[in-house]
Amino acid sequence: MPTAAFDEIAETFAFLDDWEDRYRHVIDLGRAMPALDDAYKVPATKVEGCASQVWLMPRIEGGVFHFDGDSDALIVRGLIAVLAALYNGVPVGQVGGIDAGAALARLGLNDHLSAQRSNGLRAMVTRIRTVAAAAGQG
Repeated sequence: MPTAAFDEIAETFAFLDDWEDRYRHVIDLGRAMPALDDAYKVPATKVEGCASQVWLMPRIEGGVFHFDGDSDALIVRGLIAVLAALYNGVPVGQVGGIDAGAALARLGLNDHLSAQRSNGLRAMVTRIRTVAAAAGQG
């Protein structure tokens, strides 16, 4: 079940007819996201499988999943912001139940991202799900 923050992004996308406007909106979401402190840009937080440099710093607070992230590419920073809207604030045990593919399909991202960007997006989702599953075990 998508969060209210993700639903808001989906509603905005519904009003934007042109994919170029949607693309700019994703970039704007990334620009609005706080930068990840350089101290967290280390191999342990780097997401492999992305064409760009991507770092995700997950944390579990009171059983609720959150993550911060960053990338050296504007569009990827925007994709991180979209994933943050989808996953941040979700109980850690429910993260694995979110169908990221279906949620992102609501935005039409699958049709407009290069194969490399789609692979990177899948790698980010996999990292998020893996971290949440491990936290749920502990």
